[in-house]
Amino acid sequence: MRRASAWLVTTCRQHDVPQALAERLELCLNEVLANVITHGGTTALSAPIKLLVEVTRDQDGSKASVTVSDAGMPFNPLSAPQRLLPKTLAEAPEGGLGLVMIRRFADWLDYHHEEGQNHLTFGTRWNTP
Repeated sequence: MRRASAWLVTTCRQHDVPQALAERLELCLNEVLANVITHGGTTALSAPIKLLVEVTRDQDGSKASVTVSDAGMPFNPLSAPQRLLPKTLAEAPEGGLGLVMIRRFADWLDYHHEEGQNHLTFGTRWNTP
């Protein structure tokens, strides 16, 4: 996960993704990878996890997206029920908030399962001067 984070940060810097948004993408990436490793089953660990970063710019602004592809058990995070953030630390359950954080820090999520692979894309947008 450390290497993936470093790669993402470097890639975002090379493509002029604002630092605060790159940090949001990095947090999402770490949560997604942790979920794949923890919950993806033996097939998730038997094949490489693939990462793709895309940065695009047009008249409406800029966006950066990260796609994580893995061979783990099919899981569509978009169909998982939404959990509310706890109001206090005492109310916070141990674990189980990764998807909450991903939904909060990504401007959009997309998922599809194809040819035995989960493909989860998350991204962020910003206005370009």
